[in-house]
Amino acid sequence: MTPDALIDLLVATLVRDHGRSKHHWRKVIGRVRLYDRATHPHCNWSLTPAGTQGDVALIETMLDDLRLTHPLLAG
Repeated sequence: MTPDALIDLLVATLVRDHGRSKHHWRKVIGRVRLYDRATHPHCNWSLTPAGTQGDVALIETMLDDLRLTHPLLAG
């Protein structure tokens, strides 16, 4: 999976399950930071969502699940 595909998956799921616009969720999600697999062999990506407490909580919960299924992203 690529960083763009990860964001697309997050946005589609959030719009489907919680409403609001794609633009809103993309803004809250922010960008994916990729790390070198040599230094981060178990999970080479992170996100730092910014928004309301409720929005951030929704995204953080989803990120926990995605780290289990997609721990390594392709650059």
